[in-house]
Formats: sequence, C-alpha cells, structure tokens
Amino acid sequence: MVMDNALASDRNLQLAVFVERARNQKLPLNELFQQAENMNAAGQSAQTADLYKAWIAYNDSNPLLHLVYFNYSVTLRQLGDIPGSINALNACLKLEPRFGHANINLGRAYEDAGLNAQAIQQWRSFIEATAELTPERMSHRLMTLQHIGRVMEGAGLQEEAETALWQAIEMRPDKPEAGQHWLSLRQHQCKWPIVVPSEHVTKRQLLDAMSPLPLGCYADDPLFQLAKAYRYLKTLVGRPDLTGFTPKQPKQKTGSGQRLRIGYVSSDLRDHAVGFALSEVLELHDKSRVEIFAYYCGEARTNDGTQERMKKVVDTWRDISTIDDAQAARLIASDEIDILLDVNGFTKHARTRIFAYRPAPVIAAFCGYPGSMASPFHQYLIADDYIVPPENELYYTEKVLRIPCNQPVDRKRLIAEKPTRAQAGLPEDAFVFACFNGMQKITASGFARWMKILSATPGSVLWLLTGSDAVNQRLRQSATACGVAADRIIFAPKAPNAQHLARIGVADLFLDTFPYGAHSTASDAITMGLPVLTLPGKSFASRFCASIVSAAGIPELICSTPDDYVNKAVAYARDPASLAAVRASLQSQRETSALRDMPAMVRRLEELCWQMQGECERGEIPTPDMRNLDVYYEVGAEIVAEHIEFEDDKSYRQRYLDKLEKWNSYEPLRPDARLWADAKV
Repeated sequence: MVMDNALASDRNLQLAVFVERARNQKLPLNELFQQAENMNAAGQSAQTADLYKAWIAYNDSNPLLHLVYFNYSVTLRQLGDIPGSINALNACLKLEPRFGHANINLGRAYEDAGLNAQAIQQWRSFIEATAELTPERMSHRLMTLQHIGRVMEGAGLQEEAETALWQAIEMRPDKPEAGQHWLSLRQHQCKWPIVVPSEHVTKRQLLDAMSPLPLGCYADDPLFQLAKAYRYLKTLVGRPDLTGFTPKQPKQKTGSGQRLRIGYVSSDLRDHAVGFALSEVLELHDKSRVEIFAYYCGEARTNDGTQERMKKVVDTWRDISTIDDAQAARLIASDEIDILLDVNGFTKHARTRIFAYRPAPVIAAFCGYPGSMASPFHQYLIADDYIVPPENELYYTEKVLRIPCNQPVDRKRLIAEKPTRAQAGLPEDAFVFACFNGMQKITASGFARWMKILSATPGSVLWLLTGSDAVNQRLRQSATACGVAADRIIFAPKAPNAQHLARIGVADLFLDTFPYGAHSTASDAITMGLPVLTLPGKSFASRFCASIVSAAGIPELICSTPDDYVNKAVAYARDPASLAAVRASLQSQRETSALRDMPAMVRRLEELCWQMQGECERGEIPTPDMRNLDVYYEVGAEIVAEHIEFEDDKSYRQRYLDKLEKWNSYEPLRPDARLWADAKV
C-alpha cells in the first residue's frame, strides 16, 4: 500500500511538471505526444486527458492545435467519455474541417451514442466536402462510405446501404470490404442476379470480394469454397506475431483417469440457432471424463435464458469479448485446454485469429460453420457421413471425423400452443408449402422451381419468413412474372422462438433452398412434424439439410436432381395420403431417430475428442494440406463465373481437371491431396 501511494505521488508530481511546462508554452508537440503515449501505456489515461486539457487551454494559438484535439478525443473515448470525445472532435474540425480521421471518428462517436442519423449525416457531409480527391482523401472517403453502408445496413436501410457501398466499390474495386457487404445485401434483398459488373467493376473483382458464407449461398462448388476460405483466411488472419507463444504439447491423459479439457469458442453461446443446438450437448457431457470450458466472444447479453442455462452446466465460463486475440489465446493456454473447438468458423463475431496462436494442442471445427476452414491450424473437422462422405474428403484440409448427425437439437426447448391456420395468417383449405430459411438463401433458379410447383398445384400457397416490405414486394412481383398470383406468397411475421416453433407444424411441406440448405431450420421443422423436401449437392452447406432428413428417418424426401425436387413436391401436394404416410413415419421415429438421440451424439463427440487426444499424444496429429489452393482459386473463379447451378460429381470434377491440366502444361503443379493427386505429372 505504501509503495502504491508513493508511485501515485510520483505520477502526480510528474504530471504537474508537464502541466506547468504546457502553461508556459514550453511543452512542444513531440514531447506532449510522447509523454501522453507513455502515460497511456502505464494505464494513466485519466492523467493523459488532464495533460491534453491543460495544453489546449494554454496553447490555443498553436497551428497544430487540431491534432491535439484529435488525440484528446481518442483518450476521452478510451475513458468512455463519449460526449467529451464528440466535443473535442467538433473543436478539431472547426480548425481543420477536412481532417479525415476526425470526420470518421466523429461519426463513430455519434453511432456509439446511439445517434445513427447524426453519424450518417456527419459522414455524408465529409463525402460532399472531399469531392476533389487526393490519395489521402480517397482513402478517407472510401472508409467513410463503408461506415455509412455498415450503419445503414444495421439500421435496416438496405437500399441506401447498397448505394453507399457501390460508390465505395467503384472507387476501389480491388478492395474487398465494400464488395463483400454489397453482395451480402443483394442476397438478403433477393436482388437477382447477385453479381452485377459495371464499366468500372468486373465480375471477377466481385467474386473476389465475396466472403465464404455468402459464397455458400451462391454456388455449390466445394473446391472453390475451399480455396476461397484459404484466401479469405490469409487476409483475415495473415501471419500474427507468435513471439512468446510456443506450441502446446499434449498432456498424457489417455488411460490416466484424468479428465479431458474441452474448450468451446463461440460468439453464439446465447439465444441463437447455435446456442439452441448446443444447450443440451453441454448438459449431457460426462463430467467424469471431460471438463468443459466455454469461451464466449459475442455481444454482452442480459436476460438470455440460453446463456444462463449454459453457464450453469459448464465447468468454467469465460467472457473473452473484451480482450484481444492474443490475450484470449494466452488465457486459453493457461487453462491447459486439450481439445479446442471452433464453433464460429467464418461467421459473425468470429475470433479466428485466436486459433492461429495455437493455444491448444488440438484444434477442431464443429457446429458453427458449414465448410472447411482451409487453415494451417485447424487439424480436424467434425461432420457426419452424409455431409462429408469419404469420397468428398478431398474438399477439406482438415481430417474429417464423424458423429451420427451434425445437427444437435435441444429436446427441452419451449414450444407455445399450436395456432390455427387462421391465426397463422394462412387459408384453411390450401396446401401450404413453406420455407423458413433466411432470404439470402433464396436464389433466382430456386424461386423459379417454387413457381413451377405452385403453377402445377392450383390453390396452393408458399409461406415464407418476412423480409422488408421492399423484399416482400420484389418476391411477389417475381411470382407474378412467372404467372403466379402475388397473393399466393404469404409472409410470416417475426415471432418469439416458442411461438415460431409452434406455428411451423400448420404447414404441409417444407421446401428447402439450394445450394445453401436449411440447418437448424430443418431440424425445427422436423421437430414439429413438418416433412422437409431437400436437394443435396456437393458442398457442406448443400448437404446439411439432407443429413438431417436422413437422420430423421425419411430419406425418401431427399431428391436427386432439380427436376426430381419439383416432381416430388407436386406429387405430395396432389396425393395427400402419401404425405400423411411420411408424417406418420416421422412421428413414429421422432424419439428414436439419430436426429434426436442426443445422449448417443454426445457420447460419440466425446469419443472423437479422446481419439484426437490419443493421436496427438502419439505424434499422429494431421497436417492440413494447403498445396495448390491458390491455383484452385484461379480455376474455380473461372468455373463459378459460368454459374452452372447443378451438375453431377463426375462432370464437376472433370471441369476442374481439364483446367488444371491446362495450368500444369504451362506451370507444373505439385501433386496434392485433391484432384491433382492421381493426375499424370
């Protein structure tokens, strides 16, 4: 205590000295900034703010005063003083109106204060003031347009966000950030075609900008998705500084009686599809064999029943959302985790860089992301036999391990009382086709198939989750263009989860999307007794729903081609008895199917964790094969640009082989674990 008091006294004395020099105008800017940096590094942000305030008061004629105001605003923001930061930024911009960083930060400060309209207006004013571009102003203008698009997207202003982002794309089409959001926005708005080049932006540049998850909605091309993940990860993670991080060596636990430490890392351990799926998994873990750590990296939650339920059953809950990736990795390493599960992949709020530090001897991807991470540090992928049959393992850099069904379910979820069709906004006597997938999964060709089905089944309706008014109207117009009355498309309003689950069962047949099919949405439908018709492809995302349907015991609803999908949907609508038989089969197997046998699923998951542990102890940990992925990306970009929606495996692989052979004739390729493994080299 005496030492702490002495240290505080020394710091106050030092601050007083610098304040006095500032009062006498004898503290030059370089010393001011250096001292402020030193004080911030020592955790003295409050004293730093006092120093800046004093310097500003006594040096108001300095020609670089705006820089001091800017740094002062940053310090105030670090202290959580948003109003003070806004005042400092306004003072800065009075002195230097075109100071790019200050304009951007002022908008961010307004956004953080919940004043989104003022944030957007601030950024728009800056855009208008910087019409004459210099390279520096172009950089700031680009960043500002991206911020405008991001905030508008978050506020549900999709059209306005799209416009702002397109301006950013045309300014720098080689920069992927704006394009990635623009493409996702178009998918969520069902604006077809999704990829629309212009005089200034090529189709290839837009495909380069597309991130892995939207690509899953765009094309059933697992090789290009693998290569895209590889390329995306290099940009997202790069090569982090591993100084101070040493590879974790496995502890010898096999046969020792010690518990295996398993860590789940996710931003979705909350009221979310992934959180619902994992709730019972965490409850069923055998605590005599495994010790469970949960690392939550999502937004702060209050009154979140799912998260509270998880906290009660894990051995250790850690919130890592407020610490950086390196700190989180050190924390995980200090917990001596044996098996670290990445439950995010490339999804929202993912902390992929944490895994790059290799904080555990074994890292595996599970549950959160439908595809390969294509990373050098994810050694395993947990899936199932249907999603990744042995012949498809070449689409993954990880060693594939399998559980009975990759979709965990929570058998304890609350379900409200089932409504009548009238209460759900549906006609009583119509055949109701339904799809509760997100709008971004609906494609032009998929919608056209739905319209064929409606045209062949007079009196039927299609029940979709609502989008914005503009999106709903766009889909109704598309229906009309296909000769289907607009009022045959019915939109279900948003509802609390328990009420949504209850209403699912009033439909007759769920129509899955392609190429990104239903995941938890399919298990929800089957839980409520609603049969799901699906068309599997080659990729993880396109096969997930068929895995669920198979695990539920109704494989007859898995289609072989797009035409088969249309024909089966029409046949079930025309023959209610055949559909009733499917429903009866679904109901009779409800509690015995692999889909709902959660104890067996969790036992298998634990067996796989022990298998990974054993392989690691024996030095048999798999090494991801990253060879030729840059070439697969170039080849895949050409193939995806052709936009062939559906083809058989043989034709698909042959197209890649033909292009790889041409590449090899120019620049010989090394053999890899994919298509070039058996090629003549």
